Amino acid sequence: MTSMVARIRARARELGFDAVAFARADVPLDADYERYRAFLARGAEGEMRYLAEAPEARRALDGEAILPGARTVVCVARRSARPHDEEAREPALVRDIARYARGRDYHVYLRRRVYLLGKFVRLAAPGHKARAVLDTAPLLERAWAARAGLGFVGKNGLVIVPGQGSFCLLGEVVTTLALDAADYGAPIGERCGSCTACLDACPTSAFDAPFVLDPRRCVSYRTIERRQVPTEEEPAHALFGCDACQDVCPYNRVASMPAPATEAFAPHERWRSLRLAELVRVDGAAHEKLTESSPLRRASPAVLAHNALGVAARRLARDPSDPEAREAIEAGCAHEDAALRATATRFAAELGVESSLSRRSPEEAAR
Repeated sequence: MTSMVARIRARARELGFDAVAFARADVPLDADYERYRAFLARGAEGEMRYLAEAPEARRALDGEAILPGARTVVCVARRSARPHDEEAREPALVRDIARYARGRDYHVYLRRRVYLLGKFVRLAAPGHKARAVLDTAPLLERAWAARAGLGFVGKNGLVIVPGQGSFCLLGEVVTTLALDAADYGAPIGERCGSCTACLDACPTSAFDAPFVLDPRRCVSYRTIERRQVPTEEEPAHALFGCDACQDVCPYNRVASMPAPATEAFAPHERWRSLRLAELVRVDGAAHEKLTESSPLRRASPAVLAHNALGVAARRLARDPSDPEAREAIEAGCAHEDAALRATATRFAAELGVESSLSRRSPEEAAR
């Protein structure tokens, strides 16, 4: 099957994936599955209810939930970080968005490529089935990537791909095709040593221990997954997602990828001129237009507005004269949503922001 493996690798590279590895799909996960069960027992999934769905299906891939008779999982990774000099020139608002979410929605962009890889496997191995997966099935993708030797899991829980770092998006093709034993990868093993840079850098101290994250305290969870606007909480650390634990990882000091290879992750042009106040005021129709072809659509208009207020508050804490931040807080103080208005008013009071809007009702401010 070595020639088949070479063909699959070559096709994956043609489709733009930066790393490819193979693992047995019919051998259940043990330690990783137990960690997943412990995660659920703590209630750490919070509002991410989907993580608790079909728990038994997450142990192996050869059952009804994924693909009956599965023998192999092809694990792929696509790097999302762009050239360092390009990222450094981006506007502040862009840098408040996680790297993977600044450009095109990877659910569309990469899913098609994973599906094409699955189609290639079916055509290359007649009589065999293949199912492409990208955030579409109850599958512990980091555990399978580690088993395949695609990378190793760092102390922040993310897969670190040798030569690529952790700014990677993962995908899988599960197939009934069996490979020779020598074609399957082997776990690399953890290589973090005594380094705790990622744990120390977390702005909300979301790690209970190395490899143990409480998502409910994670900035990514707080700015993306929650459906309701919190009434009492410190300002958001970012607009959407968080890269803090990855920014400091030594394995991410890899050479910059050439711009064409990461073009899909370049910021939408709309982000370059967008102001925080516009995000605070965004309503349903404007939200649809603003988040078109963007992962930011996952955050509701109210949550996105709340995140923008948080970013504005943190900017004002550093520079009380920041005009864009003041404009956003003023917009929040006049917001028709009571929760957002209360949040903005609280931030204004805590930061000593004097605004005529903060002392007027929404009806008065609208006139």
